[in-house]
Amino acid sequence: MAKASSATTIDPAEAQHFGALAADWWDPNGSSAMLHRLNPVRLAYVREWIDSHWNSEARALRPLAGKSALDVGCGAGLMCEPLARLGAAVTGVDAAAENIAVAQQHAAGQGLSIDYRCADVAELRGRFDLVTSMEVIEHVANPAAFLSALAARLAPGGLMVLSTPNRTGLSRFAMITLGEGLGAIPKGTHDWNKFLTPDELAAFAQSAGLKVVDRRGLSFSPSRGFALSDDMSLNYLMALVRA
Repeated sequence: MAKASSATTIDPAEAQHFGALAADWWDPNGSSAMLHRLNPVRLAYVREWIDSHWNSEARALRPLAGKSALDVGCGAGLMCEPLARLGAAVTGVDAAAENIAVAQQHAAGQGLSIDYRCADVAELRGRFDLVTSMEVIEHVANPAAFLSALAARLAPGGLMVLSTPNRTGLSRFAMITLGEGLGAIPKGTHDWNKFLTPDELAAFAQSAGLKVVDRRGLSFSPSRGFALSDDMSLNYLMALVRA
């Protein structure tokens, strides 16, 4: 676990919870199965905005070549590895040392060079062309400070992509009552009161010197699974740039 500082955004209890899940993070049927189902949709959104922001070709294999990327709350690397394959020099940061150890081992097995660090984003230095943080801000100690720390790491002309659950009756029912209640999501993963609405997240972004350029829903249906949509009542993604 990262050492806390006066500027820390880490909630130690959250770091401990996710660190305990590290061993089977890459098992698509394990405790992180829901993240494996979410990840292709999140990646599609990230790729859409990479192409839009940097005018890259949709068929380009390495649109991030020559660019740096930072994934905060990286877990065992579900977002870092695809970003590395897209050509970025990737840094992955997580509060749980257990996650970083698994991430390093898995990346080595894939022949990928990723700079993984057990750290608090508030203590990082340097700036990155792309900053991502997926399903993380609802787990931090201070979301406003966390978003300010993310903004400080975003290079001029860069792109940030976030995703997080919305604080609605639907998200409480789907993610906690059903998801955690039936064991699809490890019990204790979510605190519904810490979920942020899109307007709340946008307000934090504005205070951090960021501008929201897009909001998109991430919805679920039994027939299609997870998909991008206009419905943000369950979960949503947000693309941001420096204001």
